[in-house]
Amino acid sequence: MANPYAEIFRAPGAKGFSAAGFLARLPIAMAPIGIIAMLSQTHGEYWLAGAVSATYALTNALVSPQISRLIDRLGQTAVVVPTTTLSVAAFLTLIVATNQQWPVWVLFVTAFLAAAMPSMSAMVRARWTELFRDRPELNTAYALESAADELVYIAGASLSVGLAVALFPEAGMLLSTACLGIGTTAFILQRATEPQVRAVPHNRPSRSAIRQRPVQVITLALIFVGSIFATVEVSTVAITKELGQPNAASLVIGVYALGSFVVGLVLGALNPRMALQRQLLIAISVVAVSTLPLLLADTVALLAVAVFVSGLAISPTFITSFGLIERRVPASMLTEGVTWVMTGIGIGMALGAFVTGWVVDTFGAHNGFWCSVAAGAAAVATIAVAQSVLAGDRCTPVEVKMTQLAE
Repeated sequence: MANPYAEIFRAPGAKGFSAAGFLARLPIAMAPIGIIAMLSQTHGEYWLAGAVSATYALTNALVSPQISRLIDRLGQTAVVVPTTTLSVAAFLTLIVATNQQWPVWVLFVTAFLAAAMPSMSAMVRARWTELFRDRPELNTAYALESAADELVYIAGASLSVGLAVALFPEAGMLLSTACLGIGTTAFILQRATEPQVRAVPHNRPSRSAIRQRPVQVITLALIFVGSIFATVEVSTVAITKELGQPNAASLVIGVYALGSFVVGLVLGALNPRMALQRQLLIAISVVAVSTLPLLLADTVALLAVAVFVSGLAISPTFITSFGLIERRVPASMLTEGVTWVMTGIGIGMALGAFVTGWVVDTFGAHNGFWCSVAAGAAAVATIAVAQSVLAGDRCTPVEVKMTQLAE
């Protein structure tokens, strides 16, 4: 039987933009934690490090969909070159400002400007879609990208912190910035695989992808899924510390992403034929049910097993979510639609970390996992109620125009 991953890489240019895109997306995981590692060592104040990192992360979450909307309208090269140049310059200034002990306001301003970094994950998926639209290979490509995202989060954060501790405080951020600049340059130079810009009706203003019901539904559901991520991470750190084995936290969290990485690759190879909205409901239901064993984990070993099981359905959730966006959102809005879904994950992680931190401080470490259970139930309810919205044929430009006229 042919290897489906080998098949998709036979497409001209696929290896090149996929490799460049992986390098360029490492800062997604490296930058937020890298800022904290850098500033906490140089300034000795965790509140400052957290505030600067949050400024970058939240601004990026709000700005990325707008940048992706411009990409859909103007093309990847036209938008990515200036935004990435601004982001790289701002990151370098942040690093110098940290090293030279410049005023604190400079740290916040540069973190704000660095948030102009575009969504590389969305742009890579847009190129795969251009190659394999309406073909089964697209599901395999989306599975590969979901696994790549998992790998980024496994390796990126650890690499950023490890370099900052082992070498010098700015080391992680320097590597992150280099990956952004080099990876994005290599990606943009590959013009042959850049998606074509699709025109929108001239008699109507361009509408945001977030106005599309499927984007709203999937983004909301993945806010809850993102909350589960953060809850597992925060609760794991708290529980391992309570058990007297704080160093085990990084291993347990790594196991969480590892299970998802493996299952994602397997699912991409199998390429199931069930309707995507049903696949998504099943995947999210498994995510929700698998949060229950976390409540019973009272040793590091049991915690690792429970966390591994909890992570198994994460990649399938991502794969089917992005597959539905590709099918239910007009091609002229694809990059923005994917970015909104990824923004939902980021918002969920921020909210989940905040709520879980309060629960852990107030009710104890083990009770933090009740946040995972609640978020899982909310995600299932969201997708179950919206099955009719997510079902149906591809949204075509004609449908979009009719919808606009009706409005």
